[in-house]
Parts: sequence; structure tokens; C-alpha cells
Amino acid sequence: MIEVLMAQPIEIRERIEEVSVDMWGGFPKVIKKVFPNAEVIIDRFHVMKVVNQDLNKLRRAAGITDRQSKYLLLSNGKNLNPEQINKLELTLKKSECLRIAYEMKEKFREIYETNLTVKKGQKKIKEWLNHAQVFLRESAATIENHFEGICNYFIHRTTSGVMEGINNRIKLIMRQGYGFSNFNNFKNRVLACFSD
Repeated sequence: MIEVLMAQPIEIRERIEEVSVDMWGGFPKVIKKVFPNAEVIIDRFHVMKVVNQDLNKLRRAAGITDRQSKYLLLSNGKNLNPEQINKLELTLKKSECLRIAYEMKEKFREIYETNLTVKKGQKKIKEWLNHAQVFLRESAATIENHFEGICNYFIHRTTSGVMEGINNRIKLIMRQGYGFSNFNNFKNRVLACFSD
């Protein structure tokens, strides 16, 4: 990957200001080497995924195993209709720890939804971490480890959503083709899919 990116002229690579990635440890090293002026942005989707995984572990530990409760807990609370909100409330009544962890998840999501500066984002996330240590211990540790990259999101609110969409579309093409024995056929199919 480094070789391919380094093949681009340095003038182009120096103009890259931000690169949004997941939390895999190798990405920041690659970015610093290839794009010397770029800030590393940890994609908000991947951060929320870690928080949701922690919340889901708590749900299972509380003995709440139905699929609907999982969906309701992990969904964006603002997207739930009144019937779903009532069902979520019934689930949260089963465990006070789960209720607190769910509210922490929603507060973290709200930090992303609020138009903040980097400094205000850092402050809000630090406040959240102080409370999250007890109920969402693993995700709090992950967020602390990637704190700067997570807070860099507030520079321009950059995400890797477009790239994730492209990856998902390519995976769908592979599934629909039941794998491709000929790379050129696969390449042509991908190029046709993304051409207007």
C-alpha cells in the first residue's frame, strides 16, 4: 500500500490535509510516512461500533438475549418510533447498568452530532470518559488510546463513509459473481458499476 501511494508525486501528497481511517494500528504510521501534512482522523462509525460492541456485551451479561432488544439498544435513539421507544424502555427496566450504559452510548453519539471545535470536542469526550470507565470500560480504553485521532474529527467532521460505501458495493459485486476466476472480469464489473 505504501509503495502505491508513494508513487504519487510529493507535491500531491503534501496537499492532503486529512485521512479518515479505522483504529487499526498500522494506518497512522502509513499516513505519516506518505502524507506528511495530513491529520489522522479516526472514523466516527468505527468509534461508535466499539461503543456498541461494549453495550452489546453488557446486554448479554444482563441475560437479555432477544434480537429486538439488541436492535433497539444499538440503534440511534433519535431514529426510533414511539412503539420502539416503549419496547426499549421495557428492556432498560430489566437492568439499571444497561440503562446507564445505553445513556452513555447516546451521549457519546450526541457529542458527534453537536457542532464542536476540536477543543470543545476534547473536553466533552474527556467528561464522557470519566463516566464511561465503569460501564463501558473496553470502549473507554480504546477511545483513550486513539483520543487525538478521534477528536480530530471535529476539524472538518471528515468520515470515511464514502469509502466504506464503495467497499460494500465491491463486496456485493463479488458475492453476486460467486467469486471471479478471472481478475479482468471482476475489474470490468467494478468499473462498470462505478461509471455513470
